[in-house]
Amino acid sequence: MKRRIALCTIMLLSVGSMALGQVKIGYVSTDAIMKQLPDAQDAQKQLDAFVVQWQGELNKLQQDWQKKFDDYDKRKLIMTEQRRAEAERELRELDQRMAEFRNKKFGQNGELFTKQNELMKPVQDRVFKAIQDVALEESYDYVFDKSGEILLMYANSKYDLTPKVLSKLNIVPAGGK
Repeated sequence: MKRRIALCTIMLLSVGSMALGQVKIGYVSTDAIMKQLPDAQDAQKQLDAFVVQWQGELNKLQQDWQKKFDDYDKRKLIMTEQRRAEAERELRELDQRMAEFRNKKFGQNGELFTKQNELMKPVQDRVFKAIQDVALEESYDYVFDKSGEILLMYANSKYDLTPKVLSKLNIVPAGGK
């Protein structure tokens, strides 16, 4: 759906701008760029090493849980009520520790996300700057990224309709212009 909207936007920009003059539109594949960029490959290797380490720790926790569960399952019929409750509590605590570890390392704001930001952001910024530089040097009006979802990577500010839309809505733009 987003891809269709982006393609319609490109077509509308092209058709609408043809009446005013030529619009130069280009695209890049940031996936292809990142695969060939040594900095990106190094950052990915570092991220992969963290993932392997953390996955190993998580696997150990899961193995410990499985061992304790198997032991509990074999002996639950001969355990006292108090010992059974204690074993079940230990299993729940271990399960909770696994969930916390998984969330801490791989969760939405986990260490993997932080490390990915820390390692990949400078590389992404460098690629974005290169895209902008090429767009300016080659006089492109729009540059899209065809990797995954189509993203607008660069737009000539003369085509920005935001101030006009804000004005139409009787909203004073930030900065008081």
